Amino acid sequence: MNVWKNDNWKHIVDNNSKYYRDGLRLHFQKGVDSEVKRACIEFAKWLRKQYYFPLRVPVYFKTSKYIRCQDGDLVSAKIFVPFDKSLEPYITIATGDVTEIKLKKGQDDALAGVLGSMVHELTHYFQWINNINIPDNQAERQANYYRNKIVNKYAMTREHP
Repeated sequence: MNVWKNDNWKHIVDNNSKYYRDGLRLHFQKGVDSEVKRACIEFAKWLRKQYYFPLRVPVYFKTSKYIRCQDGDLVSAKIFVPFDKSLEPYITIATGDVTEIKLKKGQDDALAGVLGSMVHELTHYFQWINNINIPDNQAERQANYYRNKIVNKYAMTREHP
């Protein structure tokens, strides 16, 4: 079962509501690295051609190195999924360490890391929208699997991210 192609959401989401919106949207905080922005926009265009996002999911890119979760943990990316599936989830991704990673590993690896974070959190979106209830460790393992699979599939379509 491909969680990104699963269509259980058809039984969950009311796409006939006048308030219903679908798709993937990107929002960049002022100051986000221009190469990160370019790479994410190109990647999102490709994702939209490959996959359907049944309930709008905005992705916010921040200039900070970390994002604070509700429990106080600092993370590089997170997703908020509401209990009510008529409400839109959202993803937040920190990009403040991209310059450091570029210096250590190169630009391609730095950009691939941001794209991988996006795929990881989008996998959690698809788990949520399709009511795939699995233990946290399996959900994380699945998100990491798709992170590698989709970023590698995308890498086959271009020379650089």
